[in-house]
Amino acid sequence: MIFESHAHYDDDAFDQDREELIRSLQENEIEYVVNVGASLASTKSTLELTKKYPFFYGAVGVHPSETEELNEENFKWLKQCCKEDKVVAVGEIGLDYYWPEPGKEIQIKWFQRQLALAKEEKLPIIIHSRDAAKDTLDVMKAEKAEELEGVIHCFSYSKETAREFLNMGYYLGIGGVLTFKNAKKLKEVVEYAPIDRILLETDAPYLAPEPNRGKRNSSLNLPYVAKEIAAIKNISYDDVVRATRDNARKLFRIESR
Repeated sequence: MIFESHAHYDDDAFDQDREELIRSLQENEIEYVVNVGASLASTKSTLELTKKYPFFYGAVGVHPSETEELNEENFKWLKQCCKEDKVVAVGEIGLDYYWPEPGKEIQIKWFQRQLALAKEEKLPIIIHSRDAAKDTLDVMKAEKAEELEGVIHCFSYSKETAREFLNMGYYLGIGGVLTFKNAKKLKEVVEYAPIDRILLETDAPYLAPEPNRGKRNSSLNLPYVAKEIAAIKNISYDDVVRATRDNARKLFRIESR
C-alpha cells in the first residue's frame, strides 16, 4: 500500500468528483493521504477532509505565496489548528521566489514564525522551496531547524543542495517531475539519496507524471513515480513502496495512532 505524503484534495480542480475519487483511492492501493494546507482557507478545508475520511491526515500552514494574509490574530487560529487530532505536520511553509510577490521580508518573517510554531507544537514540517535554496537553508539553520523533522516537498534542487538537507535529517518529497525526460538533475538526486530518506508525493492536482503530464494529477498516479525510483535505484517496485510508506509513517508518526 502506498503512502501519499502531499496532496491538495480541497483544490477546486476536484469539485466535480472529489468524493468519488477519494473513495476510489484505497481500492487502488493508496493507504494514507496527507492533505496539505496552503492558505488559511485550505487549512480549514483540510481539517474537514481529515474528519470525513479515516485514512486522511492533515498539515496546517500557509504557503509562502499566501503569507500576506497572515497576521497575529489568524496566526493564533493556526496555532489552535495544530492541536486537532489528525494534524500531523505544519505545512506547507517556506520560500518561493519564482514570483515577485509577496516580498522576501514577508515570506521570511512568516517562515520563521511557522518554524517556531512547529517547534512549539512538536510537529514535523513540510517545506516548500522554489528558486530560494540559499535563503531556505540560511533561515532553517538560523532557526535550528535540524531540531525538527520534516520533508523538502517537490524537491527541485541539485545533488549538492540535497546533501545539505539530508545532513540536517530531512526527507525529500519526490513526485511526477521525476518521470519527465528533462529531469536529469532530479534523477541524480534520487540516485544519490538513501531510500530511507525519500517520500512519495503528487502535489495533486499539479505535476502529473508521464504519461499523464499536463492532466489533473491524483494519488492514482503514484505507481508511475515509484516505478521510476525503482528503475533509477535498481531495486524492486515493492521495495520502493514499502520503504517510502515506512518513511512517511515514521515522519508523520502514524504508526503510534
